[in-house]
Amino acid sequence: MNFKKYIALSRGIATYIPGLHAHMTQIFGTIFGRSARYCYSRWLRHLTMAHKNGFPNKPNVIAELGPGDSLGVGFAALLSGSNKFYAFDVVKYNNPKKNLKIFDELVDLFKRRENIPNEIRFPEVEPYIKSYEFPGHILTETRLNEALRPERIESIRNAIINLNNAEENEIQIFYFAPWYNSAIIKEESVDMIFSNAVLEHVDDLKYTYELLHRWLKPGGFMSHQINFECHEIAKEWNGHWTYSDFVWRLIRGKRSFLLNRDPHSTHIELMKKIGFKIVCDIKVKKVSKIQRKKMAPRFRNLSEEDLTTSRAFIQAIKKNNWAE
Repeated sequence: MNFKKYIALSRGIATYIPGLHAHMTQIFGTIFGRSARYCYSRWLRHLTMAHKNGFPNKPNVIAELGPGDSLGVGFAALLSGSNKFYAFDVVKYNNPKKNLKIFDELVDLFKRRENIPNEIRFPEVEPYIKSYEFPGHILTETRLNEALRPERIESIRNAIINLNNAEENEIQIFYFAPWYNSAIIKEESVDMIFSNAVLEHVDDLKYTYELLHRWLKPGGFMSHQINFECHEIAKEWNGHWTYSDFVWRLIRGKRSFLLNRDPHSTHIELMKKIGFKIVCDIKVKKVSKIQRKKMAPRFRNLSEEDLTTSRAFIQAIKKNNWAE
């Protein structure tokens, strides 16, 4: 018996109970919050891989999809020298008190040039990299001394306290929830967009990638870690591809998001079609134990590559023109 399926159905149906859905949404954001070390590890991996792949390693304007109740990954970017941070979420999880605590801890990590927490500490944080030593070749003493000036740290702190303050401060942080509107920021105004296990939850992938393309400057880039697994709602890691559309609607219930169930190839095809050049695509493979005859009709023809790709770390650049 597939107990995980019945648990998933029960949770989905429970979202139709008045009041319970909103309560569970808030709990979800709190449970899956991030620690300072987690945020530090996430950001330094994005930065290290960007440097390795030839991208600018000091993006001035950054944006994150799906930060949850902690904006810490963006704070880590600001402490690395970025000056403007956009945070986009579907539901408003932002926790100001927690954010200030994480920020103070991040300042300490950067001041001590702490090594990057590795896969033993955070096995779910990818990509795994060759060296977890503090990336002093990127975050040089000169760069960090400037980024960690006392007055600049205070400016970041003020921006955290005063989110969405449009004044021309040295540091600016803008938080949008919900964010699904192309007009919330200017076109071609962002240097780097990143996400961590978020794009598997986006309902309209095509529109999302179109927005990211629209917001990025020519030559700007995006960096995403994407998880194609079932997120504990099926017995097998890829068992969500066995559920019919009807069962899936019941499992989702009234939640603002769950999983889009799109495989790796769909992301790659959309990125290329919309105008991105894939520079890095690190896939994590897992053995598939589900039989094709037990898969839902819409997924039965998945390629073997998709069927065994559980996660991927992808970096892509916005082409300067369509001829590239």
